[in-house]
Amino acid sequence: MFPHRLTDDRAFDVAQAMLEGFDKHYRLFREASRAAKARFEAGDWHDQQRAARERIAYYDRRVDENVQRLRREFDIEHLSMDSWQQVKLHYIGLLTNHHQPELAETFFNSVTTKILHRSYFRNDFIFVRPAVSTEYIENDEPASLPTYRAYYPTRDTLRDTLLRIVHNFQLRNEFEDLGRDVDHVLAALRAHTGEVRLRANYQIQVLSSLFFRNKGAYLVGKIVNGFAETPFALPILHSSGGRLAIDTALFGEDDLLLLFSFARAYFMVDMEVPSAYVQFLRSLMPRKPRWELYNALGLAKQGKNQFYRDFLYHLRHSSDRFRIAPGIKGMVMLVFDLPSFPFVFKVIKDRFPPQKDTTRELIQGKYLLVKAHDRVGRMADTLEYSNVAFPRQRFESALIDELREFCGSLLEDDGHALVIRHLYIERRMIPLNIYLADADARQIESAVVEYGNAIKDLVAANIFPGDMLWKNFGVTRQGKVVFYDYDEIEYLTDCNFRKVPEPRTEEEELSGEVWYPVGPKDVFPETFGPFLLGNPQVREVFLKYHAELLDPAFWQGHKERILAGHVHDVFPYEPGRRFEQQRHPATAPA
Repeated sequence: MFPHRLTDDRAFDVAQAMLEGFDKHYRLFREASRAAKARFEAGDWHDQQRAARERIAYYDRRVDENVQRLRREFDIEHLSMDSWQQVKLHYIGLLTNHHQPELAETFFNSVTTKILHRSYFRNDFIFVRPAVSTEYIENDEPASLPTYRAYYPTRDTLRDTLLRIVHNFQLRNEFEDLGRDVDHVLAALRAHTGEVRLRANYQIQVLSSLFFRNKGAYLVGKIVNGFAETPFALPILHSSGGRLAIDTALFGEDDLLLLFSFARAYFMVDMEVPSAYVQFLRSLMPRKPRWELYNALGLAKQGKNQFYRDFLYHLRHSSDRFRIAPGIKGMVMLVFDLPSFPFVFKVIKDRFPPQKDTTRELIQGKYLLVKAHDRVGRMADTLEYSNVAFPRQRFESALIDELREFCGSLLEDDGHALVIRHLYIERRMIPLNIYLADADARQIESAVVEYGNAIKDLVAANIFPGDMLWKNFGVTRQGKVVFYDYDEIEYLTDCNFRKVPEPRTEEEELSGEVWYPVGPKDVFPETFGPFLLGNPQVREVFLKYHAELLDPAFWQGHKERILAGHVHDVFPYEPGRRFEQQRHPATAPA
């Protein structure tokens, strides 16, 4: 229970120091996000990607700095539990008029859990539940922008209003032909909604910051007409000579769900009140959980915190048991799930078979690579946790036995809880090998085409997936194929793509063993076929659409272009959605 009186004079100073640590973090986070506009205007794609990678590391650095400060200035390890509770009460008071209270609470948790034993991870000492409401927070400083702007066009002024909306973002570059682009947006809107009567409250609401990611900037908002709301996003990208163009118009929740997919890199957005952005985005995508929107906005620690709260809530309102996940067991990861919960839990095994020449540290490095890299809609984001306590009675005995056998060094069992010291959580998808086994001819063709497209998108992002077996790819709700097994992932530019040498003797030709020298990063695309194309239906479709994936020249050509500094175009929408008049080469967002 909380103390009735605030009796420790140090408690307020500790709380103040912790909030100062968070405020420093968010100031730096926001500066990096705000600078994305200048990088976009300059067309500096490499620097944009670098900044996105570096921003991910900001949070842990600030947490470690804050822990060190508390130890140095307050001898924090010797603070009594009563005083820790007072620290939390003071901290809550400091958040009364704060614009990012939910993020500050998460920062408090991150610092505190590095100091206290996990037995204190409860609401008395950390924010298991939020203490400060994020409803109706708005930046009320006179010179500040509101979260979104509202425009009230008539049928006669709709075109001029759209022109004004784009101009209000004050991008430094000129548009190639903005009037032309707006005409195409209006045509796309009519195609989506049909001719409609404008109601009295007809308005266009647009978030005040552009959303930057890789080579694109997105204008995000919704059209309100009576009781109908139409979400939309307009991708803006570079065209010829550094000029800009609106590449397409995305309308409706499904389009935006793909744009904000868990398999894409995080946006850079300048936000004073992130909860207000999440609330607005939820009105566009009500099926998207809040934690996933925080992730998409680059606030991954907040996303983790929100996800874990959702997970605890689900545990309280379910009764099924954790089990070994269906499908082919992995050699590196032990995977389990809860049937009623749409995610899987992945634990690195203590030991690996001889063919897996790796270590726990290398595998964690691969997952970090994916977290910081452009996932181009083809690599599932993961949530990484430490010291997660599960109710032991919810585990099937077979799963407990496997955890003890393969992951014993990461398991703590006190009879009531199973604590896993390190794990990853990923969205559950249908493994592609299982999907293909139950698919009809049309579904097989669609899935194999998607599989090849997924590999090509990864190649464009400088990623070689390593193990390309069907079981390492999943099918999403929208039918997209996504890669999710990262223990053999490599940068494409680190690989050597070779043609299988011609045998020099009859003995070499008949040999069942590899008779030619193979380096650690050598890849022979011609050898993919026997592992992937045993099914005649699959083989026919694959060779029709993706035969070049068996040719080392395809891989080597992409590698050389990337090494030369080229940043490939990968679209978060079908290329056929691009406006027809945009014919000359253009850089595209991802």
